[in-house]
This record gives sequence, structure tokens and C-alpha cells, in this order.
Amino acid sequence: MAKLNKINTLRKAITQSLTKNVGRSSSVPSDFKNKDIKKILVCRPNGRLGNLLLVTPLLQELKETFPNAKVDLFVKGNLAPILLENYSNVEDIIILPGKPFKQLFKYIATWFKLKKNSYDLAINVAPSSSSGRLSTKISSAKHKVYGELCDAIQKEYDDHVHIAKHPVYALRDYIDYSGMNVSERPIHCLNLKLDEKEMENGRKILKDLMENDKKTICIFTYATGEKCYTESWWEEMYTSLLTTFPDYNIIEVLPKENISQISFRATSFYSRDLREIGALISQTEVFIGADSGMMHLASSVDTPTLGLFSITDHKVYAPYNNQSIAKNTNSCSVEDCIEDIKEILKCKEEQFSVAL
Repeated sequence: MAKLNKINTLRKAITQSLTKNVGRSSSVPSDFKNKDIKKILVCRPNGRLGNLLLVTPLLQELKETFPNAKVDLFVKGNLAPILLENYSNVEDIIILPGKPFKQLFKYIATWFKLKKNSYDLAINVAPSSSSGRLSTKISSAKHKVYGELCDAIQKEYDDHVHIAKHPVYALRDYIDYSGMNVSERPIHCLNLKLDEKEMENGRKILKDLMENDKKTICIFTYATGEKCYTESWWEEMYTSLLTTFPDYNIIEVLPKENISQISFRATSFYSRDLREIGALISQTEVFIGADSGMMHLASSVDTPTLGLFSITDHKVYAPYNNQSIAKNTNSCSVEDCIEDIKEILKCKEEQFSVAL
């Protein structure tokens, strides 16, 4: 394992060295026209749940900007076909093997496919991604968006650093330079695009688990590495939730590792089906969890999300849908988080009253 890690680190270092000057600013062709964009390549060679969901605002932007265009995605892993199955503008998902040294020929063939396919526009989602810049560079597309932003955009929109919003701003910046009108609509939130059948299944699962008509608070106590909060932190949070919100159910969504930082004290739900997990979360009033793929999944089903940040930058990864809040727990307490949850639930109640 240590040897593989060293090889992977070396591979990344070599790739970054070779691509450090790839994707620098270049002039935008004057013949760029929306109606001419029929086939688009979106480059995000990453297979993590959160990073793939963070591409969905861009996919929605592309659908509105180029309604007749089809999109190919260049990714890793097998999650993208599942997460994006209801995106009508996604035509093909080109999957890069996660272990290139074990599938070398397939790995090389996948890269050649980018050159072979015909594209009108290629977009690199993450400017810091060496593989993203390289795949955009070698594609056959005439128009290429590498992810750089002009000073004006950076000064006008302080949320341009957000990883889901940045590629949308970069696309708009490119279009603006071409002399065409640029959209000023708010950037879309993450969206799993659950259908009604999936939503109904989520309602049924939650009702069967809780066996009452109370509203439900959802927690996810796990995260990878240093992002994972301690058992003592979660015990304090769970106890505070029980005390402060006695009229609410509490359900814990479990990770694939089947780990609970509260020793399985709450009613729990385990599934390997990400769309099913998303459907269940969509039926809860608020989701509480550390920065993780599951946090982004909750955000993508429009459940108000309290994202907990201690290591990663909340400005880059914060949930921003429907009353969601990002908390830097290095400078706030569990009590502060509880106050935020109160505010979220209050807003939900007010929205419900208005709807009636």
C-alpha cells in the first residue's frame, strides 16, 4: 500500500509538472455563437461523490445556455452514470480508470477518445486539476474554457471561489469575451434530479422507519480523515438535539463503512444506493454533517443543510441551497450550531405556513 501511495504521489507530481503551463489565457475566437455549439465536453476526471455532484450547476447552466447541445463528461469511477441519470443533456460519460497502472491500455485508450471525438466546446471544471486542464487541451474542441477568471468577475462576485460556481462564472466570462449576452441569473444549486417515484420511495422508507408523523432531523456523523468529528463532539451534538427538539425524530444516515460516531443510538438508515439515500434525506427537515460527499448529496436534494467545516475551506465547499449554512467549528460551539438549526427549522415552518 505504501509503495502504491508513493507511485501515485509521483504520478501526480509528474502530471502537475507537465501541465503547469497548460490552459493559460488565450483569445476567444470572434466566431463563437451559441447556436453553433452542438457537442460539449465537460472535464472532471474525479470519481468522488461530492466532486461529481458539484458539477451539476454547470450542467444546468449548459442546458439553459445551449438548449440543443449534448454533453459528454470525462470522469473517473462509476458514480457519474448513477448521479446524472436524469440529466437529459448528458449523452455520454467517458470513464477514466481509477487505477491507471493496472489498466494501462484502457487508460491510454480513454485519453485518445477525447481527441477522436468531435466537440465544439470543452470546459475544465477545476482549474487546479492537472488532468482536467490536459484533457481540455487535447480535446478536439475549437472553443476551450480552462477555468481562469478575469479580474472584473473576481471583484464583482465574491462567491467565485466556490467549486460549483467557479466553472459557471468561467463559462460566462468566456461568452462575455466573445461579445455575446451573458446570463445574470443566480447560479443553480446542486441537483440530483430525483423523480417522483424516487421521492415517494423516500417518504415510505422514512415513515416505515420512524412509525410516527413527527418531522425528522437527519444527521451524518462520519467523514473521511481529519474531516471526521470525534465521538465526544457528536455525543454532545446528539444530546443537544434530543433536548432542544423533542418534537422531532432524529435519524442517522450511515456511511458505507457502517460506522456511527454516536454508537448507533439514533434510528439509523443504511443503503448502498445513493439515489435512495438522497430520496430519504429529501424528506427530512434539515441535514447536519461534516464536509463530505453525503453533505453535498443532502444539498443536491434541496434539504436545508448545516455543513460542518474544521479542515476544508467553507468558502469553496459550502452548501448554498434553501437556507443552508456552513459553520467553521474552529470558531463556534455546538450551542451555536443548535441556534442555526433553530433558525433553519423556523424558516421551514414559515415556508410551510405561507404555502398553506
